[in-house]
Amino acid sequence: MATTGAVECSLLTLHESNIIMSKQFSLYESDHTLFIKALKEKNPGIEEGQRAGRALLWDKAPVSLSEQERQMESAVKQQAYVYQTKI
Repeated sequence: MATTGAVECSLLTLHESNIIMSKQFSLYESDHTLFIKALKEKNPGIEEGQRAGRALLWDKAPVSLSEQERQMESAVKQQAYVYQTKI
């Protein structure tokens, strides 16, 4: 399919305008970004505390297969609706 000169020109102009727009917005920093940067400058140890908290809550030691099996066998079975009396 042959393209006309007008189509090529408009695509080139569109591409050039995208470059100009990306340069313009590359200098922009949102209020949120500025707040986080200021907070990190004020409290340099904040990231270390976040890592420690993550390790405390999420990073668990691996559990062996035998331990997993023991835990599953020792779990108490619960009825589907806990508030219904047994018949």
